[in-house]
Order: sequence, then structure tokens, then C-alpha cells
Amino acid sequence: MAFLLIFITLLHVFILGILFIATLGESWWVWNSTERSDLWYNCRLDNGTQTWLCMSSKETEWLQAIQVLMVVSAVFCCISFLVFLGQLFILSKGGLFYLTGVCQAFAGLTTFSAVLIYTLHNKEILQSSKKLSSGHYGHCFILAWVCVPLLMWSGIMYIYLRKRE
Repeated sequence: MAFLLIFITLLHVFILGILFIATLGESWWVWNSTERSDLWYNCRLDNGTQTWLCMSSKETEWLQAIQVLMVVSAVFCCISFLVFLGQLFILSKGGLFYLTGVCQAFAGLTTFSAVLIYTLHNKEILQSSKKLSSGHYGHCFILAWVCVPLLMWSGIMYIYLRKRE
């Protein structure tokens, strides 16, 4: 049982880390090694000073929805971790971790919604930027997609997990 608890705790912390990197990271769309865009900024590398010059992304309804969904997902993932730790001490023997699982599954659904919106509406989100055909999805976008099955799987795992002595 101790091995299972350690595994679940480490998995949750791992998912939380990936989710924070995906939300706050700086490459949801990459044109080349000197230009990229994320949920918050469009950045360009200044070759003269070798520093990134960033300006706020143009606010669209789709971008705001993605920002909100990713932040809500991170919040629910944090809440589910805290609830899990609390339930470890409060639940009676044989109790199920329903609340933890539901929070984790909800975090997965909100992340799924955010990356799906970005996938379907990236032309509207990046409308003032360079042509989309010359760019590709960045590593933070891919990490967000990786989070979706991990969050859903861990949410289902929490729902079926029973507390034992």
C-alpha cells in the first residue's frame, strides 16, 4: 500500500508540474528559432542583444477562454492534490477518494477543452502574427495534450482507489 501511495503522489506531482509548464511556458506556437507565441505573449529574439522581446498577445475571446481553462485546470489539479492529502488522514478504512478523482477528472476535461479550442481556432488566435503555414505547434501545446490522458487516468484511478490500513 505504501508503494501505491508513493506512486500516486509522485504521479500527481509530475502531472501538476507538466500542467504548470504547459500553462506558463513560452511556446504554444513556434515559427522558427527566433519567434514564438504562447498563451500570454508573442516573443521575438533580438539578434543584436540576444534577448527575447515580448509583447502581450492580442486578446481574443478564444485566447481568453483558453487562458481561463488552463488556469482553472491547474487550480483543480492543486485542489485535488490537497484534497487527496487531507483524505489520507480523514477517510475511514475502505473509503473511496471520490472528491479527489472528480477534481482531477474535471482538470482533465478543462485541459482537453483548452487544447481543443487552440487546435481548432489557432488561426483566429494568431491572426495578427505571421502566416501559420510557416510555423508549428510548440512543446507547451504538446505537453498540454499529454496532460489530458494523464489527468483523466489519474482521476479514474482516484475514484477506484480505496483507503487501506
